[in-house]
Amino acid sequence: MVSGFSRTVSLLFAILVCIRDFAVGRFGGSMEKVTGIGGVFFRASDPNALRRWYEAHLGVTSTPTDYEQRPWWQQAGPTAFEPFPADTSYFGRPSQGWMINFRVQKLEAMVAQLRASGLEVTVDPESYPNGRFARLHDPEGNPVELWEPQGQDAPSRT
Repeated sequence: MVSGFSRTVSLLFAILVCIRDFAVGRFGGSMEKVTGIGGVFFRASDPNALRRWYEAHLGVTSTPTDYEQRPWWQQAGPTAFEPFPADTSYFGRPSQGWMINFRVQKLEAMVAQLRASGLEVTVDPESYPNGRFARLHDPEGNPVELWEPQGQDAPSRT
């Protein structure tokens, strides 16, 4: 299940780089573009419980309630933005409208930490040119994919 998507993501990154290079070369400049994801917003049956779960297990801190607090700050790195067909089974149940993929530095350590907390995590046994993947579900059944980038997608470790 994860393997087909991972290959697709690798191919999409390569295609996007080619398209970007073509557009910059052909038009002699670059277009204005977004710089990253500023937020992920979704419905939840119990937003407070889900907020606490993401903070406790994945370190994603809650949105600040005032301007003195700092929001969750993510590391710079590649992000896949990919609409799927309405009838995909990749997210799980048919009513599931979204899935999030988080980059991690050490997949095995993150998986061990999550399992020690009693969470079920499935690790894709295959290693892909762009990295390794694992999947779990939050308390409301939303799929959460973990990605340890490798190769050109990996952050520099200098």
